[in-house]
Order: sequence, then structure tokens, then C-alpha cells
Amino acid sequence: MSTKIILVVLGEPYSTFTEILMKYFNSDNFKKSKKKIILIGSYKLFKNQMKVLKFRIKINIIKDLNSSKYELVNMINVDYRFKTIFAKISNHSNRYIEECFNLSLKLIKENKIHALINGPVSKKHFLKKKFPGITEYIAKKTNSKQPVMLIYNKDLAVSPLTTHVPIKKVASFIKKKEIINNIIKIDNFYKSRLKKIPNIAVLGLNPHCETNDKVSEEKREIIPAINFLKKKNFLVTGPIPADTFFLDKNIKKYDVVIGMYHDQVLSPIKTLFKFKAINITIGLPFIKITPDHGPNHEMVGTNKSDASSIFYALNFLNKLR
Repeated sequence: MSTKIILVVLGEPYSTFTEILMKYFNSDNFKKSKKKIILIGSYKLFKNQMKVLKFRIKINIIKDLNSSKYELVNMINVDYRFKTIFAKISNHSNRYIEECFNLSLKLIKENKIHALINGPVSKKHFLKKKFPGITEYIAKKTNSKQPVMLIYNKDLAVSPLTTHVPIKKVASFIKKKEIINNIIKIDNFYKSRLKKIPNIAVLGLNPHCETNDKVSEEKREIIPAINFLKKKNFLVTGPIPADTFFLDKNIKKYDVVIGMYHDQVLSPIKTLFKFKAINITIGLPFIKITPDHGPNHEMVGTNKSDASSIFYALNFLNKLR
């Protein structure tokens, strides 16, 4: 796998992603980058947005990867017709975003590239409820089964067993097999990529890990999964009540926390680290990272967005071999 190149799909054209990228390219971090960064998207739109936001960044337009350079921002153009530089998010950009993803996945397959960063997309307009999130969209395109979402910070990472699932349906997705699958993939990722054996905590589903039912999800699915993994010598503990887990004395003990649903672990991690975290998809033929923010259309064109997450993403990938 090529470790020298990072592909970046610009995603939704009317998001703050181009702005935060420009802030990175204007920084010393970019000057110290050990990888070639190649943007996939509309050069014309990027250039015009850059002008309005008052950035001066030299873009190296390329036709193939062999023309890319370390010291420049490389870009493969994908045409996009637009009337205004900043506009409301709509279905108009769907075909363009699809073309960007298709091209990036083609390049990854043909050149064995190991890293992709994608800008945010609109679930309402682009995904159209066909996929819960971009994780599942990319998994479908790469024929990958059971991808795992890991919201990563070097001090603590979290992974929701269920991603964008309505709360009323969460309990039906809590299965021993899924818990085991997620933890094995996360453990492998830490060992192979980060050279670390992770200490993993598993949260319960119910308040205080108990219910008035004869058999709770903890007893039926979560505890059997943990017991199975312990017998296989995984460093795993639980189930732990979620209401008291994210205290300093607890989070210092663990590298990863497995939650049963999205907001159970994403709300605490965003409170703890703000935008200094990244969304890593594990279980694809390559590493896919999404900065931990959405399109943020309310702030598009204002040059006021926090760029911490893209800094964290690119610094993380720069350290990987």
C-alpha cells in the first residue's frame, strides 16, 4: 500500500471544509508534511472560494499521481457548474460529489493508496436516507462488510456499536456477534497501525446496566461478548454504567470506549476534546478519515470555522508508515 499519498475528497461544495483546508495549507504543519496531499474536486470553485476568504495558496493541477509534488497542494479537477461561490446546500451537487468519490476510489484501487480524507456531505441531500452515514456509503462502494466507526483522540477514542440508528431501534441492534466484531477490528487497528495493545471499556445500554426485565441486553448480549473476548486474551472490561464512566479517574485507564449508541459516546468525546478528534472508519481496504464536523452551512464563507479536526487528521496520517 502506498503510504506517501493522502487523497482528500472535498465533499459538499458549500461547506466549511475548503476553509479549514486552506487554514491547514497556510500553516507550518503543511510545510512539515511528509506526504503528498492530493485534492479531488472543483479547482474553479476552490480558487474562487480561496479568493473570497483571502487565502493565497499555490495549487498544482495534475492529471495523474506521478505529477504530484510534496511541497505543493496537488489537485485533480472534477468539473462542477455553479452560479454563486457560496450557496445553500441542495441536490444540485449530488452528481459532482459522486464523481469525486468514484474517482478517489478508482485511484486508491489502481495505485494502492492507503489513506482517504473526505469532507462532510449532507445526509439529507446527498445520502437521501439510503445510507445512515458516509461510513456506510463508502462501505457499500468498496464491498466492505461491517465497518466500524472510531472517533479517535490519542488520549481516548470511542466507538458506537450502532451509528445513525433511531433510539427506539437501538436495543434490537445490540448483539454479541457485533460487539465481538467491533472490538476485534479496533484491537487489530491499534496493534497494526498504532503499535499498541488497547485497553478497551464496554458501556452498558441501560441505566446502571440493569432493567426490570427478566433478561437485560447486558446479560443476554454484552456480558457474553466480553467473556468470550477475555478468554481470547483481549484487554476488555465491562459492562460499565455510562452515567459515571467519563470521569477523569475512569477515562485515564482506557484507550477505547465501546458505546451502545451514537450519542452515548460522541457527546462526551466532543465535550472532552472539542474538534481535536477524527472519525476513522475501520474495516475498509484503506484508512478513511472524516474530520469531526459536519458541513456547518451556517458559517460558510465567514472564515470563522475551527480547523482543529483537519489538523488532527493530517498530523495523524503523517505519523503513519
